[in-house]
Amino acid sequence: MKRLLGSILALAASSLADAAVPAAAADASPAPLPDPYALVAAAIDHNRGLTSYVEMAMLVHRPDWRRRSALEAWTRGRTDALVRFTAPPRDAGNATLRNGERMWTYTPKLNRVVRLPFSLMSQSWAGSDFSYTDLSRTDDLLNFYRLVLAEVGEVEGRRVYRIDAFPLDNAPVVWGKEEWLLRDDHVLLSQTFFDQEMQPLKRLEALDIRELGGRQMGVRVRMSKLDEADHYTEIEYLNAQFDLALPDSLFTTFSLQSGGRGG
Repeated sequence: MKRLLGSILALAASSLADAAVPAAAADASPAPLPDPYALVAAAIDHNRGLTSYVEMAMLVHRPDWRRRSALEAWTRGRTDALVRFTAPPRDAGNATLRNGERMWTYTPKLNRVVRLPFSLMSQSWAGSDFSYTDLSRTDDLLNFYRLVLAEVGEVEGRRVYRIDAFPLDNAPVVWGKEEWLLRDDHVLLSQTFFDQEMQPLKRLEALDIRELGGRQMGVRVRMSKLDEADHYTEIEYLNAQFDLALPDSLFTTFSLQSGGRGG
């Protein structure tokens, strides 16, 4: 598919505005609207499963240069994740671990594990357009935001939900708002991040959606900086396995440093 989400977003802009109105008018007893918290939870669990293992290629794109990397990652539940670079050789072994609310990084050249404080979580991860927060925040939307089902429409034969997320008072988050577009099969179409003045600063888009690992998912996604032209990072999922047995020892700082693998 070529820039699938580009066409979906264009269709959704018009479809979400008016598609639900005729349906509601034609049905005297319309079905109740789904709970936005349940929609977001289902999307998170769909993308991770009970556990998961994925192999990925990452492209960091700038106007005057590009950098390609290969990675593998394991997840467990909504909080535990280990991501490790496998190529190029200069980056191989660099890894990031999240266990619960804590996060560490490891660099083989320094042979050192570093615990990341919250103050550094918004910084760029591995020089990409993803932050450490993006890497670790799977269930933050459920815990720290008020979720509103803003619009419902239909795009290419599937129902699409727009969910607006507003941070709760004193929530440990940096964004003034997030906007999600979710398909009715739990596929995340886009995620837009707004600053405190409600200006969109970056967007995650699914550019290619197809089956991988036995489920529909965005197999090529792009995180773009909306205020900097031609600044983006793409991740392509090459292999995915879900609901496999992973040892507890995988999500430890010893495994982070030693290069331990899943079972």
